[in-house]
This record gives sequence, structure tokens and C-alpha cells, in this order.
Amino acid sequence: MLVWQGLVCMAKKKIETVCGFSCSDCDHLKKDCPGCEKVKGKVFWTALVNIDQCPVYECCTTMKKLPHCGKCPELVCERFTRFKNPEMTDEQAAAALAAAEKELRARR
Repeated sequence: MLVWQGLVCMAKKKIETVCGFSCSDCDHLKKDCPGCEKVKGKVFWTALVNIDQCPVYECCTTMKKLPHCGKCPELVCERFTRFKNPEMTDEQAAAALAAAEKELRARR
């Protein structure tokens, strides 16, 4: 995404997450959530599903001590598909998951 400032076009810095999804692209950033890394995986939606921390974040950072899931030999595991944004169709969710996987594999 590009942000225009005067006559200079500057690329908006992407906020990377351990799971490959981008906080920068999330509609909830700043409104409901300051970002995954800032809250250490205790993002706004965890309360909606009655858990304390995002299971992907917890597995990656706490259990496996990895910088991101792209370093995990189990990518993509069931933790990625356990929860689905109810505002997304199955096709949109599959496309978002594929984009996250592509992002993570590129980071290796």
C-alpha cells in the first residue's frame, strides 16, 4: 500500500506478525488492537473465543521460541485453521491463509 505525503510517495511499512498475517492490513488495528506483537498475542479476538492468547502466537513464540512460523517445519498446522474470521467467506479465508504462508516461506 502506498501513502501520499505532498508530492512524495512513500511505501507504508508493513507490520509483520509471527503468523504471516499483516496487522497493517487489519481493520481492527488501532481501533480495537495495537497489534499482535505489542500485546504479545493477546489480541482483541481472543476474548470472543474464550482463550487468553492466540494459539499460533503462543506456539511459535512461547513453546517453540521461533521468530515466526516460517521457521517451523509444521507450517501450516491446524492452529492456522482452528479459528476463522466470521466476516470472511471460506474462499477469502483460504486466500488469506495462502498469502500468509507465502509471506512466511519468503522470510525463511
